[in-house]
Amino acid sequence: MMRIGPIEFATPLALLLLLAIPLWWLWRRRHEVPALDFSRVGTLASIAGRGGMVRRLLVVLRVVVLCMVVLALARPRTGARTENVTTDGIDIVLVFDISSSMLAEDFQPLNRLEVAKAKVKEFVAGRRSDRIGLVAFAGEALTQVPLTVDYPVILAAVDHLHAGQLEDGTAIGTAIVTAANRLRDAPGRSRVMILLTDGENNRGSVDPRTAAQAAAAFDIRIYTIGVGTEGMAPVPVGKGLFGLRYENRPVRIDEPLLRDVSRTTGGRYFRAHDAAALGRIYQQIDQLERSPVQARSYVRYTERYPWPLGLALFALAAELVLLAWRGPVP
Repeated sequence: MMRIGPIEFATPLALLLLLAIPLWWLWRRRHEVPALDFSRVGTLASIAGRGGMVRRLLVVLRVVVLCMVVLALARPRTGARTENVTTDGIDIVLVFDISSSMLAEDFQPLNRLEVAKAKVKEFVAGRRSDRIGLVAFAGEALTQVPLTVDYPVILAAVDHLHAGQLEDGTAIGTAIVTAANRLRDAPGRSRVMILLTDGENNRGSVDPRTAAQAAAAFDIRIYTIGVGTEGMAPVPVGKGLFGLRYENRPVRIDEPLLRDVSRTTGGRYFRAHDAAALGRIYQQIDQLERSPVQARSYVRYTERYPWPLGLALFALAAELVLLAWRGPVP
């Protein structure tokens, strides 16, 4: 790629065609039509003066056309650059509980699930160059989005999370293994899992503590978040004529398990009793997980070839008009 000041040429070899324009001019000079003989000197002088001026103008227009066509072929463009910048970039998988108990309405005016989705989206919106993935779990676990920097895709996937999407239950160990499989081969130096749940491990064949040990072997740090108030909470227990039926049930979160999982991997356990606390927890994790890396910043090209091409067309049109106007002048 060739750069001249702020302008770059995508195909600079096309500029070599400019060397052919003087050759064309010399060839034209050698093959000019000889002057005609006239008996009247006045007529000859008048026609010669007008004809010479027209011919010179036609030559100028033709040179402009050729030069501008060559410049257009070279594809001038501006604004494109790549630069190395120091920024924050890590690999994060969000592990999200969507079991039916997440519909408990102790985070008024919304249930746990909707509040958690809103806070996760705020967390994602606050990242810049991190690769983020999403794993949803209940009685089973499923990757919703693999690691990506396409944050709109992550936000859309979070919006579409809902209870009943997976078999009900709470398979924490399975969720950890699923997320760890996404992170273990990630290229970043820092690999993080943020696991949010409101229950106890009651499904799946993988023990959460064993899964945490496996994650630690891949240098994956797990932050666990227990969601739910202390004591009792209105929890859905079935469907009635007018929608879900709720009953006050004890809030059971296996905090010792979540602490062990985090401690094994070098992470931390947090308890969110309300929406504000959950927001603060994601802010803390956001500050904890900052790792300087080298990244590239790209700026798009702005193509400028339409300008010389437009000027070439204008000069060509002027040449055609002049040819039509000059009449029989040689």
